Amino acid sequence: MSLMEELRMNEESLLRTERLPHVWCPGCGIGIVLNAFLRAVMRRKIDPNKLVVVSGIGCTGRAAGYVNVDSFHTTHGRGIPFAVGIKFARPDLNVVVFSGDGDLFAIGGNHFVNAARRNHDLLIIAVNNFTYGMTGGQHGPTTPTGAYTTTTPYGNPDRPFNIPHLAISLGAPYVARWTTYHVNQLQNSIYKALGMKGFRVIEIISQCPTVYGRRNTMRTPLSMMEYFQKNSIVKNDASFEELEIKYNGKIVVGEFRNVQGIPTYEERYEDIIRRAQNES
Repeated sequence: MSLMEELRMNEESLLRTERLPHVWCPGCGIGIVLNAFLRAVMRRKIDPNKLVVVSGIGCTGRAAGYVNVDSFHTTHGRGIPFAVGIKFARPDLNVVVFSGDGDLFAIGGNHFVNAARRNHDLLIIAVNNFTYGMTGGQHGPTTPTGAYTTTTPYGNPDRPFNIPHLAISLGAPYVARWTTYHVNQLQNSIYKALGMKGFRVIEIISQCPTVYGRRNTMRTPLSMMEYFQKNSIVKNDASFEELEIKYNGKIVVGEFRNVQGIPTYEERYEDIIRRAQNES
C-alpha cells in the first residue's frame, strides 16, 4: 500500500462517511478546515479513542457530526463549557472545540473569556466567515465595520471582535490566525497546537460565498479565495491595530503567541486537591 493510499484510508476512517455528502454550501471553507484538522490529527498520531470534538450551533457546528470520534453537538454558545466538563471528567482526553465565530464569540463570548483566562486545557478551532450563515446571513460579532448583511443593508456600524488580541490579552498560551487559502500553514498550526497544553486558539478566516460574499462584491468561492491570497500578510509580531480586520482590507495572519509551560486550570485544580488531601 502506498503512502497516499494509507493516508487516504486513515483520513476516511476519521470521517463518518455514511453521513456524506455534507450539508455545507458549494465553495464553503469549513470543509477545508475540517480536512486540515483531520490531517493534523493523523500526523500527530492521536488515538481516535482519546479525541473528543465539541461543536455548538451554526454551519461550523455541523462538523461534530462528520468526525468518527466521540463528538458532541451542543446548544448554541455552550461548546466551551461542555468541553470543560469533559476535560474535568476525563483529563486524559484531547478535547477540541470546533465551532464558528457567532457561536463562540456572540452567545458563547462569556464562556470564551473565562475559559481563556483560566487557561483550560482545550484547543479552540474558530472558523470565522464574518456572518451567521445558517440563519440567513445576519451580521455577527466578527462582521467587519461597513460590511453588508441581511441585518445591515447599509453597512455594519459595529466594530468586530479582534479575536487574536482578545485571546492574547486573556493569557492564552497559543494564538494563531490563518485563512482557508493557507492550508499548509493551518495544518501545521493545528498539528503544533495538538501537541501543547492550555487554552489554544486558532482563528481561520473562511469564505462564505452564499450569504456574505455575494453581498460584498465576492460572489464566488474563487473570488473570496483570491481576496485571501492577495490581501493576507504573514506577520507573527503584529500589533493590536494590525490584527484588526477591516472591511475589504488586509488580513494579518500568522502565529502570534506560543508560550509553553503555563500551568493549566486542570493542573492547578489537581494541585489544590492534593494539598487539601495532605492537610486532612
